[in-house]
Amino acid sequence: MRLWRLARAGQLALDREGARLHGGRYSSPGRPVVSLASEAGLAVLVKLRYAMAEVVGMDGEYFLGWTEVEAVPERIDAGMSREDTTRWVDAWLESGRSLLAAIQSTVLPEADVIFLNPLHGDARKVHPLVVRPFRFSKCLHRPPVLEQFQDRPVE
Repeated sequence: MRLWRLARAGQLALDREGARLHGGRYSSPGRPVVSLASEAGLAVLVKLRYAMAEVVGMDGEYFLGWTEVEAVPERIDAGMSREDTTRWVDAWLESGRSLLAAIQSTVLPEADVIFLNPLHGDARKVHPLVVRPFRFSKCLHRPPVLEQFQDRPVE
């Protein structure tokens, strides 16, 4: 399974110290967890969603990376409340029963957010990210052919 992440240079390690120190979207402080995406586009959309508050600094030094993981993630019920999901993820991390867990993305429901437990025994087998530079300005600029297509009816 190929997993994706968009992060700044200092956040590429798959140890997730930030989540351990501050908590993650679905994890409590004190529990390291790595958030990844099942699709490259989801990694970009999630970062864009959180970066919109810092529009001026959005075009900083980001890197889009991927790694291959040979594991099937446990499914998290996307219908649970945020609090119940956090309890589920915390218990999953504590149990160490699997390397990966997946929940349907709210940003792009056709894709999943994948959580990697860096304390699981198989985490040491996960290769570092293969990365390339990524700039929002390369994909969010005004399309050069916009005028050519803007009068077409929406299909």
